[in-house]
Amino acid sequence: MISIVLFEDNKSLRQSLKLYFDNTEGAYLAGAYEDANDAVAKIRKHCPDVVLMDIQMPGLSGIEALQRIKAVYPETKVLIHTIFEDEHRIFSAVCGGASGYVLKSPDPDDVWQAIQDVHKGGAHMSPAIAVKVMQMFQNQFVQSQPTYIELTGREREVLTCLVKGMSYKMIADACSLSVHTVHYHIKHIYEKLHVNSAPEAVVKAIEQKLV
Repeated sequence: MISIVLFEDNKSLRQSLKLYFDNTEGAYLAGAYEDANDAVAKIRKHCPDVVLMDIQMPGLSGIEALQRIKAVYPETKVLIHTIFEDEHRIFSAVCGGASGYVLKSPDPDDVWQAIQDVHKGGAHMSPAIAVKVMQMFQNQFVQSQPTYIELTGREREVLTCLVKGMSYKMIADACSLSVHTVHYHIKHIYEKLHVNSAPEAVVKAIEQKLV
């Protein structure tokens, strides 16, 4: 029996997955929650084998919840379950310690297979995500530059949000900025870090401990 804790803000999908797991042999849904604000406490309560984690939820994002869970319970397997395929979220999830990254689909069997793979010690990725990860490594998009990088306080704040996997709109809301201003700051961050994309900025921020 594989015990599962689900974090999913879409009520319809949450109920659908609950019904599916309740009727799937070998699966036990220990808890299903609409946000991850108390994710660590929920993990402490249920001690699940696998956590199925959405990314974009009210309050704490799935990437932030993943990082907090892994900081306290490093052995807990967290499977990211999302519609997002953009590279900086994928990289943030991988760097945060995710055991897999599965795209939401109409077929819950895909999710159950991913959960089983992760539970067995595998690192499941939907085919489209696996291709992106391969491309990121093949492109070798970051060259280490040990030079000191002077970012403003606001730029560090925006960069921290990027590392957490937030979209530009989410960054704007979190930092009380307009989306246009977020674009402005990110442009300057790219110039200072000598990068051309969000995934590159995330990698350099993590490598050089800029946030």
